[in-house]
Amino acid sequence: MGVEVGVIGSPAAASTPLLYPRPKTSVSLSIEFPSISCGLKWRKQSGRVKALEQPGGKMVVELVGAFNDLTERMSVLSTSSSRLLFKTLKLSLPLLHSLPLLPGGRDPLSRALSLALFLAHLQMDAEAICAAILRQVIEGGMISMNEVRERIGMGTAHLLHETMRLNNISSKVEALDDESAFALRKFCLTYYDVRAIILDLVLKLDMMRHLDHLPRYKQQMVSVEVMMIYAPLAHAVGITSLSMELEDLSFRYMFPYSYLYVDTWLRSHETGSKPLLDMYEDQLRNSLTSDQCLTEMVQHVSVEGRFKSRYSTMKKLLRDGRKPEQVNDILGLRVIITPSSGVNSSEIGEKACYRACDIIRSLWKEIPSRFKDYITRPKFNGYKSLHMAVDISDNGRNMPLMEIQIRTAEMDMLAAGGTASHALYKGGLTDPEEAKRLKAIMMAAAELAALRLRDLPSSTQKGVDDNRDRVFHLLDKNGDGKISVEELMEVMEELGAEGEDAREMMLLLDSNSDGLLSSDEFDLFQKQVKLIRNLEYRDGQYKIELDEIEGLLQLEDKSSSGTTQPTLG
Repeated sequence: MGVEVGVIGSPAAASTPLLYPRPKTSVSLSIEFPSISCGLKWRKQSGRVKALEQPGGKMVVELVGAFNDLTERMSVLSTSSSRLLFKTLKLSLPLLHSLPLLPGGRDPLSRALSLALFLAHLQMDAEAICAAILRQVIEGGMISMNEVRERIGMGTAHLLHETMRLNNISSKVEALDDESAFALRKFCLTYYDVRAIILDLVLKLDMMRHLDHLPRYKQQMVSVEVMMIYAPLAHAVGITSLSMELEDLSFRYMFPYSYLYVDTWLRSHETGSKPLLDMYEDQLRNSLTSDQCLTEMVQHVSVEGRFKSRYSTMKKLLRDGRKPEQVNDILGLRVIITPSSGVNSSEIGEKACYRACDIIRSLWKEIPSRFKDYITRPKFNGYKSLHMAVDISDNGRNMPLMEIQIRTAEMDMLAAGGTASHALYKGGLTDPEEAKRLKAIMMAAAELAALRLRDLPSSTQKGVDDNRDRVFHLLDKNGDGKISVEELMEVMEELGAEGEDAREMMLLLDSNSDGLLSSDEFDLFQKQVKLIRNLEYRDGQYKIELDEIEGLLQLEDKSSSGTTQPTLG
């Protein structure tokens, strides 16, 4: 079996922040509790909290909290997108509550919302996010595809149908080898809605993050399939962080002791509770932003760090026969410069890149043989950037070299475009022109979804700038600027709860006792919802991290006992 996808990064240090990220394998817990003043304020409002303990109140809390969590991560949200998402949540929440726990003891509601949040962070459209929520409801047999089409819409139903078609696509081949995996990837990229592919990839990542309840042989079978089909697909559609985590998780289950070997060595580059890479990233950012000559030429400077993935590191060790200390691109930083606007902004940007290069040379010892100037001499495809490597060893401690790339925002955008075409090529399309055509089809699909969900004229949603305003206006069905007890009853009944709970909730939230909820009164309620959900989220994260640590400690104990020694594969 040969799986060759050259990528960098790791789930433990991925650049994409997710609501339910895979925890780092080296964790320093720093538990923060609400301040005393916050606690006193909370107790004063305990009467209001009691309203949230009623079934109707709890469902409204979940609806408002889930809607706000999702929309806060979406950079573009139209009126019709808001309505679609709100309608989907109202339909799905009571159905998800009625489903039994998933294998491994997971809550279906938690899984559905984590998938949706992942897609929201990837800036997928509302149809894709709604399809992720409804997928769990469909799989649980609580609703049919026809009902989704009638109650939610044709676009979401079509996307759900596409994702169901992608389910178990590996069964289309008799044996999963390199050739058949290649053919399956090409088939998916050519014949399926790219949004359905991305949703299926997120489902696969969720599955890989929760494989522990399966027997070891099933874990390995799933991991081989993910490594050969889905990780390259994620790379092909341009979601590198997703591809890297799929690879690392597959590596972990296929070769646990090799994974432990590489992971332990990579974690040795961390000090205390803060990884060394973060320290170097902060140091470089501070030096660049404090340089007067550079700041006169630029509007903004960003510094991004990346850690080489476990899987990518292992490939280098095996392919080149290197020792760990001979792998020189474990650490990496990328400097992206936005030059001052003007007629000569491109020329100024290039000068700023060279200035940043000089600043880096003043911080660390450069390795001259590793310097590459792709600005003066661009690559044949137009790629421009400065590449350099520096020695960060100090106080007698030997460290791997750190690679640094320096480019303008325009260069970075062009590099991303080129990478996208290259990624399609690596994902299974060997003809570069075919890859370009597919990229155009992918862009057209995204534009069509955005057009279908564009903003519509609305007299009741003028000036909606905040997500909290959005959910208020969605509940204010008659558009009079107030939420009545009848409107609150209606939404509770839609959520499958007793509408009478609305009266108690109204009494406790209606601070001026006028029988209506104003925007300010509802905003106070939403702040309470946010605090409750943040506390629940933190508690869940600590449990995940502690379970992860326990699992690694058990693996380390087995390794150190001498029964099984870590080997490379």
